[in-house]
Amino acid sequence: MDIVFRWRCPDGRGIGCYLARKMSENSGVFNRPASTIININNIIGLCSVFDLIDEVDPRRPVLIAGPTASGKSGLALRIALAQGRPVVNADALQVFSCWRVLTARPPAEDEAQAPHLLYGHVDRGSAYSVGHWLREVASLLPMNPVIVGGTGLYFTALTEGLVEMPATPPEVRALADRRRESDGFEALLQELDFPTRDRIDTRNPARVQRAWEVLQATGEGLATWQDRTPPPLLSLSAATAIVLRPERDWLGERIDRRFDQMIAEGALDEVRANLPAWDPRAPWSRAIGAPELVAHLNGEVSLEEAITAAKLASRQYAKRQRTWFRNRMRDWRPLPLP
Repeated sequence: MDIVFRWRCPDGRGIGCYLARKMSENSGVFNRPASTIININNIIGLCSVFDLIDEVDPRRPVLIAGPTASGKSGLALRIALAQGRPVVNADALQVFSCWRVLTARPPAEDEAQAPHLLYGHVDRGSAYSVGHWLREVASLLPMNPVIVGGTGLYFTALTEGLVEMPATPPEVRALADRRRESDGFEALLQELDFPTRDRIDTRNPARVQRAWEVLQATGEGLATWQDRTPPPLLSLSAATAIVLRPERDWLGERIDRRFDQMIAEGALDEVRANLPAWDPRAPWSRAIGAPELVAHLNGEVSLEEAITAAKLASRQYAKRQRTWFRNRMRDWRPLPLP
C-alpha cells in the first residue's frame, strides 16, 4: 500500500512530501485507497503513533491532553481513523464559531476524514462554561470518542466530577468586572477565602474573578462548593488518558512556526472580522494572539510587534498548560516529545 504523506517544511516556507510504504499490518490505520495523500501537519513521529495506536484499548474512550502546538489534534485523528471513532473537542476556545485559524481548529480536510464534534458550534455572544461542555460530552461518551484539547479544567471536570453552582447574578458579574478593571484581579484575589486561594490558579485572572463571584453570590467559597463534587462522568480507570510532554525549546519553535503560518492563512483577517464586536472581557476574546492583533488593527503597534507579542503570549500560555498538566495529571500516561 503506497501512501503519500504531506507536511510543512520546518522553515515554514513550503510543503514537502515523501512516499512511505507501510507493511500490510499497519495499512488498516489509514483505511484509505492506495496512493492517498494524508495530511500529517503537527503530528508526532510515525513510529510513536503506530506504537501508541497498537496499545490503545478500542473499548475505552481516549483522552489526549497537551499544550498548544504539541501535535495532539494530529494524534487524535490518527487514533480516530485507526479505530473508527469520532474526535471530540476539549478546548475552551475552539468551541467558538468566530475562530478557526487563530485557535488552530482542525482544518476541513481533517474534518472530512473523521467526525469532529463540539468544534465551532457556539456563537461568540453565547454563554458557555465547563458545565455546558460537560453536559454535551455526556451524550457523546457512548460513541467511544477520542477527546482532545488543551483545557485542563475540562478534563478535570470529566474525570474528577463537577459540582453545579448557582449562576452568577448579572449585578455581581458587573461589579466584578468594574473591580477587576479599576483595582486589578489581585485585589479580588486578596478577598478570597484561604481554601479557595490554595486551590485555584491564582495567576489566571478569569479563574480568580469567577471564584470571587461565587463567594459574593453564594456566601461560600469556591473550595467549599468543590468539596461537594459528585462522582465523575468518566473515571480515569475507564479511559486511556494520554498527556503530551513536549520539550520546552522544541515546543517553542513549533509555536513560532505555527503562528507565522496562521498569519499566512488569514488570522489577521479573522481578527479584523471580529473587531466590531471586540470585548476584551468576553470569553471568546481570550483566543491567544487576538489581543495583540487587535492592538495592531487599532494602530497601536506594528504588525511585526504584534506577531512578536502574540508568540510570547503563546509560549506563556503553553508554560501555564504544562504546569497544570504536570500538577493535575500525574496519573495520566505521559508521552515525551519529540
